[in-house]
Amino acid sequence: MTAPLSHYFIYTGHNSYLTGNQLSSDCSDVPIIKALKRGVRVVELDIWPNSTKDDVHVLHGRTLTTPVELIKCLKSIKEHAFSASPYPVVITLEDHLTPDLQAKVAQMLTQTFGKMLFCPEESLKEFRTPEDLKYRIIISTKPPKEYLEGQSNKDKMSNSQKGKDSDDDVWGKEPTELTADQEDEKSDSDASENNRDDEDTDAFEPEVRSSGAPVYKRLIALHAGKPKGGLKEVLKVEVDKVRRLSLSEQALEKATLSHGTDIVRFTQKNFLRIYPKGTRFNSSNYKPLIGWMHGAQMVAFNMQGYGRSLWLMHGMFRANGGCGYVKKPDFLMNVDPNGQVFDPKANLLVKKTLKVKVYMGDGWHLDFKQTHFDSYSPPDFYTRVGIAGVPADEIMKKTKKIEDNWTPVWGEEFTFPLTVPELALLRVEVHEYDMSEKDDFGGQTCLPVSELKPGIRAVPLFDRKGEKYNSVRLLMHFELV
Repeated sequence: MTAPLSHYFIYTGHNSYLTGNQLSSDCSDVPIIKALKRGVRVVELDIWPNSTKDDVHVLHGRTLTTPVELIKCLKSIKEHAFSASPYPVVITLEDHLTPDLQAKVAQMLTQTFGKMLFCPEESLKEFRTPEDLKYRIIISTKPPKEYLEGQSNKDKMSNSQKGKDSDDDVWGKEPTELTADQEDEKSDSDASENNRDDEDTDAFEPEVRSSGAPVYKRLIALHAGKPKGGLKEVLKVEVDKVRRLSLSEQALEKATLSHGTDIVRFTQKNFLRIYPKGTRFNSSNYKPLIGWMHGAQMVAFNMQGYGRSLWLMHGMFRANGGCGYVKKPDFLMNVDPNGQVFDPKANLLVKKTLKVKVYMGDGWHLDFKQTHFDSYSPPDFYTRVGIAGVPADEIMKKTKKIEDNWTPVWGEEFTFPLTVPELALLRVEVHEYDMSEKDDFGGQTCLPVSELKPGIRAVPLFDRKGEKYNSVRLLMHFELV
């Protein structure tokens, strides 16, 4: 934990205050607390003036979400920030405030966190290490600017970009087909202003003119924002400063088509945050691997959404003791003598081969009712085993089903050649075969291949939400050659 912060993948939440969907759920500090207890290290708060313009609320703007007071969220963050990990918590603020309210936020932050706040006196050429920043709070947002000017810019953008992603000014219209994830049937052209991350719609380092702004600005340790210009300018590495750039999942996908190595180079020093597209109203998520294989530190997920993508996120951050920081593989940080960096598009040779044997499973009869899977007979379990990773490594295989048995014995072995084992995650799911309906879910886990211990292991399984079952286990054998 002694490399600069930008050398780590960081467990990152998106709209961390939402209890459910992106349009009408309650805002609360409860999901923030849950996320911190799970080890999440980056919490996002959207801050808006309240109805009387004299206080600050956290809510998803331009939706029907009910607000929660900012001070309540800050106090909960202080109380629970280090319950799962001693390493720093980053609070990313999406700021929609007047200068007076920015000054009020500065006062809230200072009074709540005090000396826990990391506020460097000068611009950092390289960010400090997680070890240096233990038990510290880092504020990240765009530097404040004169409020009316900011509003007029946003109004212009709202008129000219209605229904488009905030990054369209750089990358043009959205593709009709997304390759990263196609969970949503809605077209991205249906996205409203909710698809925008307003922290990045203004020019980087805007002019400061308000009396309260300098105090607020001093608290921002990691400056966010997007410089004007094309993709080359956006991804330019500056010698004397570290900054954070946010891209939507589709904007990242488009950028990787022609600027993959530029993104890798940018993320060796600077921070890249990826956020879900605006049409994920149901708080679903996307495939995180495209961000990780390009070095993006902050792949932001809806932690209240459930499904396979979130299981991958849980799996990645089981690494390194579950502390919320996972060191990026060396190949993402290396620069060769010719100044070249890793090319995510390169065809790579197989580096390691993972052999997985699924012996048997047990514990369902203790954690489930006798009639949960089948009203009249014992369950018919089978296991799906596979790899999530770079495209060349991704595959899923499955065992035969064992009929009418609460303690199935499969005894099957699977082999997985891996070109990038450092980013590979072993996916395991158990299902119960149902002839007439959709197969029932019997548990899942996701494990970083780099941390698998060779030999026979009892592997605990988790439910759909990522909560560990009391008794359900698989007996497995791992070998990496």
